[in-house]
Amino acid sequence: MAQHNDLGKWGEELAREYLIINGYTLVATDNRNGHFEIDIIALKDDRIIFVEVKTRSNGSSDPLDAITPQKIRRLCSAASSYVKQFNFLHKVQFDIITIIGDSNCHKLTHYPDAFRPPLRGSF
Repeated sequence: MAQHNDLGKWGEELAREYLIINGYTLVATDNRNGHFEIDIIALKDDRIIFVEVKTRSNGSSDPLDAITPQKIRRLCSAASSYVKQFNFLHKVQFDIITIIGDSNCHKLTHYPDAFRPPLRGSF
């Protein structure tokens, strides 16, 4: 597996642990819907939360730069399909978790309710 894939998998594992410690219930990870993937799906209170995880090594670009309008549309489309498929009646929330560093030294930042879906009648 390529080094960037290893870093991404490590970051997603760290994000899952962070969410569990902070009272989230994990529903699914690496959920695929066609060409779309949702890194983490979790529940907390009255919300279903779709989490995008971006991991970068030190000195790399800002992980938030990877959250483009196209990425948001794709994530929202996948989330909409998931909610309809499983008939979730929860409020929908989109979070971003960024991780910069490596297993020796890293910084995790959680952006709850990071964006709203584009207005297309998805939710």
